Amino acid sequence: MAASPKYIHCMSTSFKAACIQNCATPDVAYNLEVTLGLTREAATAGADLICLPEYFSGVETRDGLFLPAAFPENSHPALAAFRAAAQELRVWLHLGSLGIGSPGERVKNRSYVLTPNGEIAARYDKIHLFDVELSAGQVYLELGTVAPGDEAVVVALPWADMGLSICYDLRFAALYRNLAQAGARVLAVPSAFTKLTGQAHWHVLIRARAIETGSYVIAPCQFGTLAGGGECYGHSLIVDPWGQILADGGEDKGFVLAEINLDQADAARARIPALNHDREFTPAVEDCQPSIAVR
Repeated sequence: MAASPKYIHCMSTSFKAACIQNCATPDVAYNLEVTLGLTREAATAGADLICLPEYFSGVETRDGLFLPAAFPENSHPALAAFRAAAQELRVWLHLGSLGIGSPGERVKNRSYVLTPNGEIAARYDKIHLFDVELSAGQVYLELGTVAPGDEAVVVALPWADMGLSICYDLRFAALYRNLAQAGARVLAVPSAFTKLTGQAHWHVLIRARAIETGSYVIAPCQFGTLAGGGECYGHSLIVDPWGQILADGGEDKGFVLAEINLDQADAARARIPALNHDREFTPAVEDCQPSIAVR
């Protein structure tokens, strides 16, 4: 699924990563004006890799359904605009996700990684879709409008391999273990995490994925109220392989920037080589009988 970019891995073990944080509206042109402006600011600040949130180019909700701004890949205005921006700014871009598809069909919630030449280095379709009832007034039915993906993706950057995921994927630790064991030392988690769950779980889950895999986690997240209902948490995070928070975007528009030093990922994995310690075991089964009689 992921195409190999036409770049040779550089010898440097460090680079600067940025997370863009925006509050998307249904107005694609407005969202692109905001996110392209922030992307240019991040590039000016020295970012080598700039990551954007899930559905950054446009989304709204209706009766619990997610309605992303969706277009076919070959005519998506956000993809075209950011391919041109990558060439202009000479940076790597991770487009957290775009709605890809045609009216009347379930779309793909798809990430793109772009090279500084504007080429598409990788695509990833969100595997785990957000179908939940958080409370009587907060129901989300992503599966109603979005078709799930079925393939994990690792993409080669000049500095390290990066594993791709999107938002609700964060709750499925096995995906990140697979990405790390496939070579990823950086994990991307672009999100539009809800404020209700974010306040309780966001920092904990992002730090857990970093710690258990010995990886950097780059997690841009939308903030603010969505058209149609729902509120995103913000707090875009960059976390190191020991679980330390290097940058936190708070709850406003902007970007955060941090140095990624891959030597720290190697050091964390050397200290706790859990990725090499898998063992076969007999899985538990539902409704099994107790092995010890209760008297």
